[in-house]
Amino acid sequence: MQVDVLIEQPPGEVLDVLLIFRGTLRDDTRLLQGARNALTRFKGLLDRKDLLLISVAYPEENLLFGDNIREAEAALLWTKTSAAAELGVQIGKIVLAGHSQGGYLVTRLNTLHETDGVIANAPGPLDLAFRCALEENGQVPAEMECSLLRATFGPTTQNEDEYLARSLLSFSSGFKSKILFIQGLNDSPIQMRSWPIFQERVQACTDCAEVTFLNLPGLGHIALFESAQARQAFNAFFAR
Repeated sequence: MQVDVLIEQPPGEVLDVLLIFRGTLRDDTRLLQGARNALTRFKGLLDRKDLLLISVAYPEENLLFGDNIREAEAALLWTKTSAAAELGVQIGKIVLAGHSQGGYLVTRLNTLHETDGVIANAPGPLDLAFRCALEENGQVPAEMECSLLRATFGPTTQNEDEYLARSLLSFSSGFKSKILFIQGLNDSPIQMRSWPIFQERVQACTDCAEVTFLNLPGLGHIALFESAQARQAFNAFFAR
């Protein structure tokens, strides 16, 4: 499995890594630009200037939602096993950071591989069955994710389990590394309908590494990038 990444490498023989996953684009012609924008946005949060930044240009088009976990995993495994030799450095800590769909991906990766930590801002979609049912009923505009699932599995009324299996609500346990969830409480109604359910499931987890939630009233989907409190928590988490 192959995936493109963008790399910003500072001087140094031993470098800690921030592995970055952007939010949804729905346009694979913009993958590299999206990865570049995400790198710039996350870099702007950092107090440290000595991190190896790797931004993943994972695909979306013509893929069932969640199937790009394969490319996300490939980027992580390359970072863990090959980046040091290819970049001529020694890799220290590896921390994953993702926004929106990127937050979904890093949360799922945390059920598969141990790292030095994971930060997920507004991860989702949380409940594809609920979201896609709203599209089927004409209550919200149709988008690529639900359209592809419906073409493959039929509507939610016929095959709800397939939608639920790809929802982040189904990945609320088994976290292998400490994880920080950041969520603006003025996010979309679809996100906020399921966020308390997701948080409750995660907090009930008995096989998870340390989990921290930072809920931010009055802020929306990009709370991490708008809040001084979130930025402080982001840097404090990385420094631990």
